[in-house]
Amino acid sequence: MAIDSEVLALAKELISRESVTPEDAGCQKLMEELLGSAGFTAEHMRFEDTDNVWIRKGTEKPVFCFAGHTDVVPTGPVENWDNPPFTPKGIDGMLHGRGAADMKGSLAAMLVATKRFVASKPNHKGSIAFLITSDEEGPFINGTTRVVDTLEARSEKIDYCIVGEPSSTTHVGDIVKNGRRGSLTGNLTVKGIQGHVAYPHLAKNPVHLASPALAELAQEHWDDGNASFPPTSFQISNIHAGTGAGNVIPGHLEVCFNFRFSTEVTDQELIKRTLAILDKHGLEYDISWIFNGQPFLTDTGSLVDATKDAIKTVVGRETKLSTAGGTSDGRFIAPTGAQVVELGPVNATIHKVNECVSVDDLEKLTDIYQQVLVNLLTE
Repeated sequence: MAIDSEVLALAKELISRESVTPEDAGCQKLMEELLGSAGFTAEHMRFEDTDNVWIRKGTEKPVFCFAGHTDVVPTGPVENWDNPPFTPKGIDGMLHGRGAADMKGSLAAMLVATKRFVASKPNHKGSIAFLITSDEEGPFINGTTRVVDTLEARSEKIDYCIVGEPSSTTHVGDIVKNGRRGSLTGNLTVKGIQGHVAYPHLAKNPVHLASPALAELAQEHWDDGNASFPPTSFQISNIHAGTGAGNVIPGHLEVCFNFRFSTEVTDQELIKRTLAILDKHGLEYDISWIFNGQPFLTDTGSLVDATKDAIKTVVGRETKLSTAGGTSDGRFIAPTGAQVVELGPVNATIHKVNECVSVDDLEKLTDIYQQVLVNLLTE
């Protein structure tokens, strides 16, 4: 392990700050100070309980942006960790600590890559920016989406954006996420009549009533997907009914389900088709919807080309483009017209006990980020 590594030292400093959503714990201030010496200026945007910062150098186009988050998920019981989660430690070439992979390691690599690039190419074209939030792992309502709204209101556009989410599977750079599926959640309450199980004719069991409709929703063919996206998926994530007593027919059934959908269907189409199935089965119900984001895709363009070339140059690897996985804050940036990809370290331990990242991968990721800047912002 390179104990004098600049990116390793910075990653350790970030991990040591207990920035569980929505806390930032001074991470953004540290980033601002590091970039300030390289000519960047910071604009803090606090919305409700969430700290955000927009850090930029330059006024010209194109605008290249690194996007990411300083917040991390809770650790769970610390006694389950081999090492205290906010005391970063190197073990056998791996840096351990909450946020090591998701995504303080990426932030450290972005910062070091940018400082090195600006030092070596002080007259680079365009502008470089950082869009950083402390709300990505939480409700995501006062973070990146609010910053993007602010930028849009003053016609400040991002042209290229790398989101530092841990995209890699086995080796750094083997997978780049060039899009994500949309996400739509439904909260359904099916109404019945509570009663004694011995007198079912005096009750209406909402579990029995809803089961055929839920089965049809689970078996429905929503679309075929396309070359970039798998078919739309419907999954029930939570279901509950009853008082806990074995002799009471429940009065209502609560079901939470989620669609991960492709560009072949819209959220409004999914809602319409879902309601049609529920109505066909004659259910009495209430339903509310939570829209988590549209699908987005950057299938071609300068950013994809520059990223693939940088990975090939630094690690000699052909990367694979993918839209698999959950949502990311890229869904808020892409609709503005920006080209967006996600590139970060291996994601095998994210959100887990003993989260860790390869120190060698952090070094390589730093070099890849720097090469992307070279590819896009130099003649």
